[in-house]
Amino acid sequence: VQLQACGGGLVQAGGSLRLSCIASGRTDNIYRMGWFRQAPGKEREFVCSITWSGGVTDYAYSVKGRFTISRDTAENTMYLQMNSLRSEDTAVYYCAQRRMFSAGYGDWGQGTQVTVSS
Repeated sequence: VQLQACGGGLVQAGGSLRLSCIASGRTDNIYRMGWFRQAPGKEREFVCSITWSGGVTDYAYSVKGRFTISRDTAENTMYLQMNSLRSEDTAVYYCAQRRMFSAGYGDWGQGTQVTVSS
């Protein structure tokens, strides 16, 4: 599976952005997809995830109530709606996929930069 993330950009604090992640290749064995981010000088961190078939979501505390993850299984696309953005949300955002019967996220997209100006 190849993952392509897009939709990043520069936005003022309080603004919104919508990221997309398009999956191509074999998609019938996707269990869960997620968003991660890495800020300069920091380790990559979990943002949120969604189960592919049931749509069950999970969020990091720092984004809960501001970010919404969703997916369109017919289009093999995952979305991240980010509202009320803060400067601390500035990071490269990566989408990733966890396949059925696998222990973790094995496929990663190339990342898209999100910059929030204060």
